[in-house]
Amino acid sequence: MDAFHLHSLARGLDGGRLGLGEEGADGPAGIGVVGTEDVKGVGVVAANDGVDLGLEHTAIMATVIQADTELHVHLEGSLEPELLCRLDPALSLEEARELYRFESFMGFIEAFKAAVRRLQTPEHYSMAATSLFASLATQGITYAEVIFSAGVVEWKGQSLDAVWEALREATLTAPLTVRWNVDVVRQLGGEPAERVAEWAGRHVNEGIVSFGIGGDETALPALEFARAVAMAREAGLRFTPHAGETSTAENVWEMVRMGADRIGHGIRSVEDASLLATLKERGIALEVCPTSNLRTGSVASLAVHPLRALFDAGVMVTLNSDDPAIFECSLLGEFEAARGMGFTEAELAVIAENARRCRFGV
Repeated sequence: MDAFHLHSLARGLDGGRLGLGEEGADGPAGIGVVGTEDVKGVGVVAANDGVDLGLEHTAIMATVIQADTELHVHLEGSLEPELLCRLDPALSLEEARELYRFESFMGFIEAFKAAVRRLQTPEHYSMAATSLFASLATQGITYAEVIFSAGVVEWKGQSLDAVWEALREATLTAPLTVRWNVDVVRQLGGEPAERVAEWAGRHVNEGIVSFGIGGDETALPALEFARAVAMAREAGLRFTPHAGETSTAENVWEMVRMGADRIGHGIRSVEDASLLATLKERGIALEVCPTSNLRTGSVASLAVHPLRALFDAGVMVTLNSDDPAIFECSLLGEFEAARGMGFTEAELAVIAENARRCRFGV
């Protein structure tokens, strides 16, 4: 963060809750994290930023939070019921809406599968991308890293090259900057993941910035995917797995040991103080999605969501929509949810800035 940006954030009326009193660790790609006891939160200024740390008692906030970066949004989870009907004309609008009604994580998995089954052609994927890009831009989002389930495309027997070409063309005319996280499905195993990693490595200069693992967190041991992750890393991709959403802190540890740059969800990290300290020290950000966690039953209510505890522990947290059509949410809505959880505007400004600093593509 440059001095101008810091002073811009400092303009506000928050009463001096956020200071810069503690030095933080350098995270991936020079990311710095500064925890502050004054605000019980996360700061975002590294010691090597050239900022005068004599401002340690200066309050930082933004009168208008610029939630302009989305780091965890699934293309396949963004298909609105109206779009499902366009993709599958045999589907009525009420039937499409019914597909997204569920009460558990496994119910969500079925809803996600129902959506991806409607993506039958490269053109369908292009339509999905164009619709998502428009929705993000309408919210004022200027940068997004979109999760594309390449593993599902291969599983369906579709041409990954043809689908990717359609997505690339849609990206060229997007009203915001888009980068891609190529995702594989944990329950499908390591060999398919390796094929996707090899494919992604061949397209690393075409907007693909990271390699992820999604699906059922407990389906297979993490080491099953060690070779796929190594292949992706060798090709220059970052590693952004889902972990600690519905399982345990150990599930997050597995991915930390494999070199995760960011963690999708990661909310179970709150159960392990040593893990929290490691995430903070290494600057490993968590892509937190409160509404998603509520809808899948990962948390009983937003009142008990661990976002506050993670933030207070000094972990670099970001807010994200995950599967916005399925969960009927948006990035702006997640910031509103955080306000309802007691986060101040200064704290939300920190979370928004965390996302900007965690971008892989810009």
